[in-house]
Amino acid sequence: MGQIYVGDLTKTYDKLKGVMILYSWNVNGLRAAQKKGFLDWLYRESPDVVALQETKCHPDQLATALRRPEGYNTYWASAEKKGYSGVALYSKLEPKSVQIGLGIHEYDAEGRTIVADYGQFTLIAAYFPNGSRDHHRVPFKMAYKRDFLVYCNNLREKNIPVIFCGDINTSHREIDLARPKQNKNTTGFLAEERAWIDAVIDEGYVDTYRALNPHKEGAYSWWSYIGGARERNVGWRLDYFFISPDLTPRVVTADIHADVYGSDHCPVSLTLS
Repeated sequence: MGQIYVGDLTKTYDKLKGVMILYSWNVNGLRAAQKKGFLDWLYRESPDVVALQETKCHPDQLATALRRPEGYNTYWASAEKKGYSGVALYSKLEPKSVQIGLGIHEYDAEGRTIVADYGQFTLIAAYFPNGSRDHHRVPFKMAYKRDFLVYCNNLREKNIPVIFCGDINTSHREIDLARPKQNKNTTGFLAEERAWIDAVIDEGYVDTYRALNPHKEGAYSWWSYIGGARERNVGWRLDYFFISPDLTPRVVTADIHADVYGSDHCPVSLTLS
């Protein structure tokens, strides 16, 4: 397990009395995203919390403006391998505590998870493994999914409300990708990968976007750079906000921001009362 940061819970409670806007975005390289206007987007939207995936950097590689944007506390889970994976959390609110990693070295060495305790709930920002084209990483991906859900359930057993978000690297149902039949044997839409999301929902977690938009087609958060896929909206919904059922009454909106460029993914968001 990595470093644990401890904040001022009193400040957190004061700020949590109003609406809270959370974003998640796989930026596919934070330094590359900066060149495409990431900070302009951040200050324009001014979310309370932003979870970033695939940052592909260590914080000491970043300019101050990106490492600690004005008004935000930042936390980093970086991969041991340079230029690979990585998760970051930008938060206007100072969490009660922030834990880097799940406490399992094989995952934490890849910089996949940040756990932030906001007092009223715990937010887990995650970048789930890609199974790879030849499927050789699918067992690792499924192991992470299994242990991740165990971690979430352990929090819920302590009556801690849970939000988890990020690039899950799986489309749940046929409605969640443009070409389901052609991709039934492609990682990201394999039966065992999709069954894990079924299990998550069976445990009571809520896919916030789909709960509010049960029949919405063409709602994707990732498009290949190849063949003009984004312009033709040939995409996949890979990015999610899940909540434990006790938080359902606080959900105001859940959105996919397909008009925001800067990565092969677009941001997704959750607004809580």
